[in-house]
Amino acid sequence: MSFETLFRAWQRDDVAGQFVVRRKFSARPADWQPLPPDLPRQVVQALAAQGIARLYAHQSAVWEAVRAGEHVALVTGTASGKTLAYNLPVLAALEATPPARALYLFPTKALAQDQLKTLQAFGAPAAVYDGDTPPHLRGQVRRTARILLSNPDMLHTGILPHHTNWEQFFRGLRFVVLDEMHTYRGVFGAHVANVLRRLKRIAAFYGAAPQFILTSATIANPRELAERLIEAPVYLIDRDGSPRGERHYWLYNPPLLDPALGLRASLLDETRRLAEDLRRHGLQSVVFVRSRRMVELLLMRLGRDPRIRGYRSGYLPAERREIEAGLRTGTVRLVVATNALELGVDIGGLDAALLAGYPGSLASFWQQSGRAGRGQRPAMTVLVAGSGPVDQFLLRHPEFLFERSPERALLHPDHLVILLEHLRCALFELPFAEKEGFGGLDGAAVAEFLDFLTEGGEAYQQAGRTYWMADAYPAADVSLRSASPERVTLQVHDGGRPRVIGEVDRPSAPWMVHPRAVYLHEGRQYYVQTLDLERNLAELVPVMVDYLTEPLRETKLQVDAVAAQAALTGGSHARGEVRVTTQVQGFRKRSLLDGANLGEETLALPAETLSTQAWWLTVDAATQDTLRADGMWGNDANAYGADWPHLRELVRARDDYRCQICGTPESGRAFHVHHIQPFRSFADPREANRLENLITLCPACHRRTEQNVRVRSGLAGLGYALGHLAALFLMCDPGDLGVSVEWEGGALQSPGVVIYEQIPGGLGFSAALFDLAPDLLQAAQAHIAACPCEDGCPACTGPGGENGAGGKAQTLALLAKLIA
Repeated sequence: MSFETLFRAWQRDDVAGQFVVRRKFSARPADWQPLPPDLPRQVVQALAAQGIARLYAHQSAVWEAVRAGEHVALVTGTASGKTLAYNLPVLAALEATPPARALYLFPTKALAQDQLKTLQAFGAPAAVYDGDTPPHLRGQVRRTARILLSNPDMLHTGILPHHTNWEQFFRGLRFVVLDEMHTYRGVFGAHVANVLRRLKRIAAFYGAAPQFILTSATIANPRELAERLIEAPVYLIDRDGSPRGERHYWLYNPPLLDPALGLRASLLDETRRLAEDLRRHGLQSVVFVRSRRMVELLLMRLGRDPRIRGYRSGYLPAERREIEAGLRTGTVRLVVATNALELGVDIGGLDAALLAGYPGSLASFWQQSGRAGRGQRPAMTVLVAGSGPVDQFLLRHPEFLFERSPERALLHPDHLVILLEHLRCALFELPFAEKEGFGGLDGAAVAEFLDFLTEGGEAYQQAGRTYWMADAYPAADVSLRSASPERVTLQVHDGGRPRVIGEVDRPSAPWMVHPRAVYLHEGRQYYVQTLDLERNLAELVPVMVDYLTEPLRETKLQVDAVAAQAALTGGSHARGEVRVTTQVQGFRKRSLLDGANLGEETLALPAETLSTQAWWLTVDAATQDTLRADGMWGNDANAYGADWPHLRELVRARDDYRCQICGTPESGRAFHVHHIQPFRSFADPREANRLENLITLCPACHRRTEQNVRVRSGLAGLGYALGHLAALFLMCDPGDLGVSVEWEGGALQSPGVVIYEQIPGGLGFSAALFDLAPDLLQAAQAHIAACPCEDGCPACTGPGGENGAGGKAQTLALLAKLIA
């Protein structure tokens, strides 16, 4: 194994020019501190058996702060010894006080199993209690475990609602450890914050007030996030005293195949090529990809080899433990993983991390990079950029990766829907006294919710207290991973008794498991036969086909309320409440091998409505006039001529009143007539309106066809760029945001761009975008101007139809007016 050999090979190879950024960080020595003098003798002996005779500075700081009674947030790098930092004060307290108990919460089952091994090395009376714990062992765990390792989901459904079975544990609850707290953001974080409110309420009922220890990867606001999660002051420790080996960061841009169109070589193929290079040079590596589907596709391209494994959610627990052990022992040399392996499961010290595309946040970038390297060993990270705006922006602005502060983790525990769900759960667990609060919520606010539940027949009030009275067990119907309480069950029919393989949240079902969709689960393909949204049931059968499906959706938007508004140079921007109506109108089949479009089919599914928060900007009339005079405003309606009604009738009759793409016949409403070559590309309208240039299309097919050209307009190009880059300015996945380009007479009345939150009620992203708008617009202008394409591409203003024109120039002209 030699990094230098690999580097020299890459510099000689034809990939050398694709490494556009190279950074090297020098090794860092450890900052050592002696073992605390008051550490119990048994703990000192256990440390000695593991070869530990001193602590890193941050481990020593955690010991002192916890012993002083502080709630602590520890923020240091991957493999920096955070586990030992919180284990020491917990083990010491349990040694000194026999009734004392501790609860360790991890975001995944794998982390809990991993940490159990560490505690067993100390001889600690610890046990895992999660969905995989056999029923016949659960009673024993409740009776004997002094350190309970679990996850928020199990705490929510399996422990808190049954707290009377855990009386001894709650009476002695001294510590709660919340590991990987940076994962508790967005919807999941809002749920977890409310679960912790319920935990503290039940602990108080039994006379306990636990001390919290939280750990995190690097984020911009760790103290704020920790304090919002536990609703108490937190002592922050963020100086990393662990050693670090030499680190190499190489950013790779796939070869440009068509400079004019900005088309690059396949991200998947280039990742496979580099992964094989790492393997040939003896470097044990992890390849991170963005989706479960990409795991399976990359494994197919790498070929069958027992030393190459996949790792993602959906794999059986025993299989994942086997892969983790293989990484630690070295029998697995390459693992292709989603962010399921991003968190701190012990897989030893790998040599390299290969990232297939930017993972969506700086916190994730550093977490994934940190999976390579341990102690003073050198390590490398290679980021293979995708063709989208975010990845290409980072290659031109690497300082965003290496010099900018990480993102803020946003958390909104008082989200109306989520809060009401957990108040139901809390009421089931314990009655509410008059004027009793709930976490940071005062008694008056809680009383309004309780009155609502009483009026709905779910609760009753007596002698100043409110009691749960419904038959339902509320926690069972609340998923911590979704803002929607409804779930759609996935039921497989394969000749035997129907079996359930999983579920999806109700809002996602129409696009994930619509009829005739191909659904992937544990590396297998399933064909969706039916989707019954009244029974919340999707019926699937196993298949083996050579294509995948992607939904085709139409979105309509309505502004319900404006919360804030401000002027821009050429228009204005605002934020507020919006209603987004989305309908899946069809789907596209794509080849499993090369992604080629194999055709489209229509669907008849009901529309879904989402009430949420949004940020938007509009372009004023004066700016439109100026751009129009300069030939830089391509969003006006076309004037087809006086004989257009007659021509439309001729074309529809010629086409037998059927859509010429999907074949659907007209039914009570005239279909659209579309120009095959865009009307605006002709100097003479008579040439544009030749019958051979006209075709009948149903509204759904017409919208999809128009998008190929309209995306090249300045306004649509701006929406494409802002929609992608906004995720860089927020700690959110791009899928947390939706984008709508509004034309004259649309939801904004004036032409504009809307970025809305894909979460009921919103989580605060829109308010943050309102404050960041000037920075976002300037970043978009600089990025588009620097893009080498001729007239727009996937990396800047979006790919357009082959007849589209003017998108990039129009977008830059529009941005110049908005930020002048």
